[in-house]
Amino acid sequence: MTLPDPLSLPALHASHGGHWLRSASGGTQAVSKGDAIMAAADTPVLMLNAPLVASRLGYPDLSGLDLLEAFAFIHPARFCVPTPRGLAEALGLPPPEDDAAVPELLQRAAGALVAACQDPEWFEREGAWSAVQSLERLRWPWAQVLRPHIAKPEKAERWLFARLPEWEETGERPAPRQVELSTEAVQAQLARLTGEGAEQREGQRAYAADVSRIFAPRSAPGRPHLALAQAGTGIGKTLGYLAPASVWAGLSGGTVWVSTFTKNLQRQLRAESRRAWPVKRPDGTPPVVVRKGRENYLCLLNLEDALQGGFAGRPAILAQLVARWGAYTRDGDMIGGDLPGWLGTLFRKRGIAALTDQRGECIYAGCPHYRKCFIERAARDSAQADLVIANHALVMVNAARARDPNQRPTRLIFDEGHHVFDAADSTFAATLSGQETIELRRWIMGPEKESRGRRRGLAARLADVASYDDAGAEAITAACKAGQLLPSDGWLQRLAENSPFGPLEALLAAVRTATYARDESGQEAGYAIETEAAGLPGEVIEAAGRAAEALASIRVPLIRLGGRLEAILSEPPDWLDAQGRARIEGARFALAWRIELLAAWESLLDRLGGPADPEFVDWLAVDRSDAREFDVAIHRRWLDPMKPFARVVLEPAHGVLLTSATLTDRTEDDDLWASAIARSGAAHVEVAPLLSAAESPFDYAARAEVLIVTDIAKGDLPALAGAYARIIEASGGGVLGLFTAIRRLRAVHGRIADRLARAGLPVYAQHVDPIDTGTLVDIFRDDPRASLIGTDALRDGVDVPGHSLRCVVMEQVPWPRPDILHKARRLAGGGSAYDDRIIRARLAQAFGRLIRSKDDHGHFIVLSPAFPSRLLSAFPKGTPVLRVTLDEALQRVRAGVVQEASEHAGGTLPS
Repeated sequence: MTLPDPLSLPALHASHGGHWLRSASGGTQAVSKGDAIMAAADTPVLMLNAPLVASRLGYPDLSGLDLLEAFAFIHPARFCVPTPRGLAEALGLPPPEDDAAVPELLQRAAGALVAACQDPEWFEREGAWSAVQSLERLRWPWAQVLRPHIAKPEKAERWLFARLPEWEETGERPAPRQVELSTEAVQAQLARLTGEGAEQREGQRAYAADVSRIFAPRSAPGRPHLALAQAGTGIGKTLGYLAPASVWAGLSGGTVWVSTFTKNLQRQLRAESRRAWPVKRPDGTPPVVVRKGRENYLCLLNLEDALQGGFAGRPAILAQLVARWGAYTRDGDMIGGDLPGWLGTLFRKRGIAALTDQRGECIYAGCPHYRKCFIERAARDSAQADLVIANHALVMVNAARARDPNQRPTRLIFDEGHHVFDAADSTFAATLSGQETIELRRWIMGPEKESRGRRRGLAARLADVASYDDAGAEAITAACKAGQLLPSDGWLQRLAENSPFGPLEALLAAVRTATYARDESGQEAGYAIETEAAGLPGEVIEAAGRAAEALASIRVPLIRLGGRLEAILSEPPDWLDAQGRARIEGARFALAWRIELLAAWESLLDRLGGPADPEFVDWLAVDRSDAREFDVAIHRRWLDPMKPFARVVLEPAHGVLLTSATLTDRTEDDDLWASAIARSGAAHVEVAPLLSAAESPFDYAARAEVLIVTDIAKGDLPALAGAYARIIEASGGGVLGLFTAIRRLRAVHGRIADRLARAGLPVYAQHVDPIDTGTLVDIFRDDPRASLIGTDALRDGVDVPGHSLRCVVMEQVPWPRPDILHKARRLAGGGSAYDDRIIRARLAQAFGRLIRSKDDHGHFIVLSPAFPSRLLSAFPKGTPVLRVTLDEALQRVRAGVVQEASEHAGGTLPS
């Protein structure tokens, strides 16, 4: 192959294994950390992922020509793993053989990117010339390099907001027809989806037949067809439920919602759905739509504000790169969509979040970009779609307070169903905190003092209503006046100085004082502390009463304003056109949400000082991170969040499936389904759920081993770090390490990363490397010699089949954190048996990362001598489980194949 000419600029590469510098004229040499910093400070150098290089060098102010930024400009909405190997593959270059070869690759990659700008077939040419002019004014380092190679177009380029297509209004979709699915039709569709000549899996066929029963017509209101289906890894559950779902959607004209917990599964589902539906229908509409919360999508009004001066410095450069992406994105999804996950981390601040609608401030039809809005397009497309791929939180919020009740899903499939309990726990919680109240103040008041940004307060968003309706204007004025009682900027500092301003800050100060006074954890600064909301001092109760009155003074005028908006809609004035109506309907929805929130807060405060409500768990907390307080809060959680879930989600539905590979509790003593039923909400509806189980076809006895290492003492950090290093060396990389504490994770990484990198075994770490979790998994998947360590987010958010993941290591038994909420649920759920169910589920989910296909094999290692035998049932039946020393474990890992348990003398476990 013909390699592109390298760009004549110096290139720097820094890893845990060392630092390498290549001059502009050629010649690479290893340099010291100090020389690398001096070189980067003297002249612009090529580098890859500047924040990561800065972290490796310990020099946070490092800047240069980051190839990832150039890639995002030249190839927006195109995937690239942000490593030398990943960049080489994305540009069609040979990957570097070692760290020393990386600087030359960076120069050739820069040459390839420059050459792409001159290529007549450059797909993403439109808009590039205008964007590079703007970026040069912002002093983007790459602008002077790229500008000479980007030809000025013959015609003036259209601005992003002129290029985006408008969505069109469509008529309301009729209610789905009532149909019965035949077994023959479902099985025929399953055969078509799996493909001609595919292996016939009886477990998958039985699973699809069971799933099809949730699509039968409902017999009575409030009594959905409910199925709990466990499908072991390898069953093919995705196609197993897409087969009946697609048959039902085709026959009934209805919409099926599939809900996931992880973004990875959403991407997988989008790809798998192509087997059942085309990308577009003949009329151009999409039959499959991915839906997420508003905070995931690019807000065009926020972007316009950023491009016109709302952002300065590096955030302004980010806005230009996001605008480039906005012209080529599939759906405007910034979090887990086709915007590179690494782009936001290159700019170190929350620039990505500032370009989304984080605060629910959308002005709907009042926005000049309303007809091109990505969020509105997704909502309209989903109303006409056959399949909507969403997440658990969105489905629950949509069911609880959908703008249009007619769009609430009635046929629901919860994949990763073991997470429904946790999602419901968060969705139906009430938290009165400093952060929450200051967000409400901003929503009501808008920008204050010298705040930058587009934020508009209630009065600005409803100015036309105020000018037309005196009662509405009075309600807006009253709400804004009462909103001044909410915490404002600087509230945390005032609490620390014991000088709160207003009744809400006074309450938070009293909560903070009481929490510190009653803390018995002995936790040093950096850990959150909490205390039960019982037996509280009079100061807290008195402050709660005054705060509740202040909240009521906000809620009452908001209710009056909502009434005036309803009156305007029922008797519309002459000036109210279709866009104005849509904007007022959107404002009504936002008002209802805040009124509901305020009522929940008032209810929470009324409870303080009174008798305990057995349905709820209440507590006070001070949230801290790295020795810094960041919030003070009063929390309320349902003891059993599946009660509101059953009422809000299950009862209105016609058919619901909860499915997962780890739905049931793997125990030999109790009813296997008892826990699944309790955590699904099935116990709170008047139907008996269909229970279905399909065992994994994988031969775990031959493909996997569980090794419990007995000679690493708890708390011995040097021994723990040494064990991780030796396991990674024995495995040659491909290790996923799971920790229960961030501090231990960081300590272990700090001890082993340099040593392993010098051996060509890079170790990436969540909470250490300045890279988002999704990108870390992409890097891990792409490099078979890499290892990845992290916490809970990696336990079941990782899908890495093949050689890249061949060993999972847990630093200890994943005991539940004994916080107030857990202790209450433990008491209600059977004591230690409740803990054991949680631990077995966590172990099962972690083990599930290891064997993802029939060809996978590997070891699951727990570095805990005190591993209780009663928890061993968490692993699939037949899986060999051995208690061994670290040296014995290393021998088995180094062998690279799973050996028969009988070959090992210590293979018999004590009971």
